[in-house]
Amino acid sequence: MKSTGDVEFSIHNSKFSITTRTFEFAVRVIRLCQFLEKQGNVSRTLANQLLRSGTSIGANTEEAQAGQSKADFIAKMSIARKESRETLYWLRLLEATQLVEATMLGEIIKESDELVRILTSIVKAAQQGKYNAK
Repeated sequence: MKSTGDVEFSIHNSKFSITTRTFEFAVRVIRLCQFLEKQGNVSRTLANQLLRSGTSIGANTEEAQAGQSKADFIAKMSIARKESRETLYWLRLLEATQLVEATMLGEIIKESDELVRILTSIVKAAQQGKYNAK
């Protein structure tokens, strides 16, 4: 773990900040939830679940950056990973029930799945000591 700064990862030779990516994902989740709130009661209930898990991912990655120890970093990133898996579940449920058109959900589901994979990689790398402890 870096003592300062954000965890970065590479995709196709480009570097990305996990906190930036999870923040942008949270913005997309909020916009989707605003749309769902205008639908019916079931949509509102699912929107609440999705809003909590989808915005929690970024909050936990931010907290991990200021982790007091390697264990704290791993714990916060693990929570972010769990929240990303939950978010993917709610998105898949929205798609399966056709409460939202599949065309509206395709990209956000893809991004959610990628976040699960990235966060899993970060947690595994940290557990294996590939980040320096503070």
